[in-house]
Amino acid sequence: MKYEIYSDLVIARDFHVFEFVSTGKFGHIPKRIAFIPTELPEVYNLAFGDINENGEIDDYAISDNGDRSKIPATLAKVIELYTDRFPKRWIYFRGSTNERTRLYRMAISLNLEELSEKFEIYAEAKEIPEFLPFRKNMKIMAFLVKQKIN
Repeated sequence: MKYEIYSDLVIARDFHVFEFVSTGKFGHIPKRIAFIPTELPEVYNLAFGDINENGEIDDYAISDNGDRSKIPATLAKVIELYTDRFPKRWIYFRGSTNERTRLYRMAISLNLEELSEKFEIYAEAKEIPEFLPFRKNMKIMAFLVKQKIN
């Protein structure tokens, strides 16, 4: 994506957890991205949010730290790094709220050409409960992405 990213990523040795600090109008807010195995082979759930006082991901926290473009660009970069390491894995994600899922859809739509060069992108449509190739303006419940293998 053509946006600035948080490049100060702290990456776990097994590549399943990435952390960074959002810096903005409300100060420094620690964030975590985790890839969690699902019941389906080669499908991993992406969990993302603020790191709360218990050291856990709070995916309902609203930071509003003024880095709305930088956060999705960082998420895309982390997915790229993760799938570079594990190219056969699918990444499943959705927002913790409908509004956040809509923000993910908008970010993907705005950068679809560039993202489509690297990833296969599918969306679970609200009208049809199955994954279809992503298109702009779909009503979406969730996303499924995988690195393209050339």
